[in-house]
Amino acid sequence: MTNIELLDKENESKPLSREHMPTDYSISLSEYTGKGTQNEKRIPHDFGLKQSLEGFDEIYQNIVDYIVRITYRIWEDRDVEYILDTYSPNSKVFDDYGLQHGNQKIVDDTNHTTGAFSNIKLFADEVIWAGNDKIGFHTSHRTIIRGTNDGPSKYGPATNKDIDVLVIANCVVLKNRIFLEHVCYNTSSMILQMGMNLDDMAKKFAAYAPLGWPRDQKTWEELKNTAQPEIPIFENLPISGFDVDKFLRITFENFWNKRNYDKLNHNFVENLQFEGPTNRKFNGLKDYQKFLKSLITCFSDLELQVDEVYWMGNEIDGFLSSTRWSAIGTHNGSGVYGPPTGLKVQIWGITQNEIKKGKITKEWMLFNEMDLMMQISASNYSRQNKND
Repeated sequence: MTNIELLDKENESKPLSREHMPTDYSISLSEYTGKGTQNEKRIPHDFGLKQSLEGFDEIYQNIVDYIVRITYRIWEDRDVEYILDTYSPNSKVFDDYGLQHGNQKIVDDTNHTTGAFSNIKLFADEVIWAGNDKIGFHTSHRTIIRGTNDGPSKYGPATNKDIDVLVIANCVVLKNRIFLEHVCYNTSSMILQMGMNLDDMAKKFAAYAPLGWPRDQKTWEELKNTAQPEIPIFENLPISGFDVDKFLRITFENFWNKRNYDKLNHNFVENLQFEGPTNRKFNGLKDYQKFLKSLITCFSDLELQVDEVYWMGNEIDGFLSSTRWSAIGTHNGSGVYGPPTGLKVQIWGITQNEIKKGKITKEWMLFNEMDLMMQISASNYSRQNKND
């Protein structure tokens, strides 16, 4: 077995079980930063409760401290090379543009972004975590990126426009190194904020696609199934009372696959707060239903599967959850993505929820919308070439 194979084996992501879910918020972003209070600090003087972190740098107190401070150090202290210490040499990152291999690729991409946005800042908005230092920590880091596009980028010359972009990054980390990441950037929103045309950019990137895009079937299966339990937690380890895993899996099934929109108020509060891709931000179930229908209109045979669920909290204080999901559908309807192409598309995303008294009160959801538009643009380009 080669050194790379040994490293891959060591970094194999293991699925979480019910025992790995924190049952309170003693180690959480709100406790760490004082979020929402007058004493809120992005990097506090007190780094929080000490947690077992075998193999991690001794400066970190717990997994939230680790996630927040490495992000700050890399992006705002501009210690980009620290990525080599906090990402595995053979790390795998799934994003809009396929599968990125290795920590040097992450260094290069980060240098590109800081060059395009010299004043860039990343604000931690939430960190949902589960796991431990034996099986690995799974973290769902919701971040807001702010900065001014004052340098050239892969999108074009500097526009001097300000951006305010949501990102959700789900990472698996062991012994101070992230070795697996699924990250959804609100790329489409960023492109609009930079004053650019989304359709034109989708065509450009589809024509000059990066290596690894579009995903082959093997990569697609790896994206979906990595860290996925063989049997859903609620089936393997049933409990009495409210079960987050069961609740979320049924919720996704009912509204994405069965289209039971008349039962939305069974799972969501009426004044649901939602934030999603391409500047979709609203309150209320009517707008949420319109959003769901807008996607089903374009992909009438859409079939979604839940790939991984983890959470923190309890019935009294409420829960914060992260659900990673994937879907296949045929672009067979007119709508937000233009006239139908008949193309089978890959859609995947990450949804964070706040759940109180058995209902979802807030939802943050991102999916690979720019990648989806690229897939459709590539199909249109291929058809035009055949007709010519």
